[in-house]
Amino acid sequence: MTPIWIYTLISVLIISLLSFAGILVIAVKQSYLKKFLLFFVSFAAGAMLGDVFLHLLPELAEEHGLTLTSSMLILAGIAGFFVLEKILHWRHCHMSATKDHHHPLATMNLVGDGIHNLIDGILIAGSYMLSIPVGIATTIAVALHEIPQEMGDFGVLLHAGMKVKKAMLFNFLISLTSALGALLVLFSGLGAETVTQYAIPVTIGGFLYIANADLIPELHKEVKPKKSLFQLISFLAGIGIMFILL
Repeated sequence: MTPIWIYTLISVLIISLLSFAGILVIAVKQSYLKKFLLFFVSFAAGAMLGDVFLHLLPELAEEHGLTLTSSMLILAGIAGFFVLEKILHWRHCHMSATKDHHHPLATMNLVGDGIHNLIDGILIAGSYMLSIPVGIATTIAVALHEIPQEMGDFGVLLHAGMKVKKAMLFNFLISLTSALGALLVLFSGLGAETVTQYAIPVTIGGFLYIANADLIPELHKEVKPKKSLFQLISFLAGIGIMFILL
């Protein structure tokens, strides 16, 4: 088994195990939980942007050059994640649940989380094919984003009426789709050069979309000076981690 396989499989296993972070929703006081999530959302945004501009873009430029095709694929990544997010939310309903009008909240959440994790696995495997350090950096960026994401998903499952143990089990099983995504890349039969030439620009677009459309707008909801300063420090720390991994 090659180092790329070993690193990729260990990384997606770690990402899958992060599904158990959801237990913090019921184990930690809400006041502490808010601060915890604030740190990770800020940190994840910085880490994702740091990974893009310090690792992925420079490696892509060095290996394949920044061509028109690369730019188009980056835009495709942004557009693709926008469309995916729209699809996953198109059944969002503002009507109250009644006997004749049920909300398939848990099912929709699990399906959405499964697709999300599948893509994470593809991004991680593609990054490792570019280089081991880039793969590690991308795994860290994905993991930091995954912690608040999994906590939110776990909360949704509990809200939908699932028992704690069942919610934990389903959340973990769905998280294993990241391994499926990674294996699809590893078993694709395509050379590392082909995969990285097309997967990395899409990864860049995806990270740019997640950081700028999902995470940073969430941070703008907090306007108090002290907490905003804390956000900035966490954001810069995320970038700093990516710089250390150069």
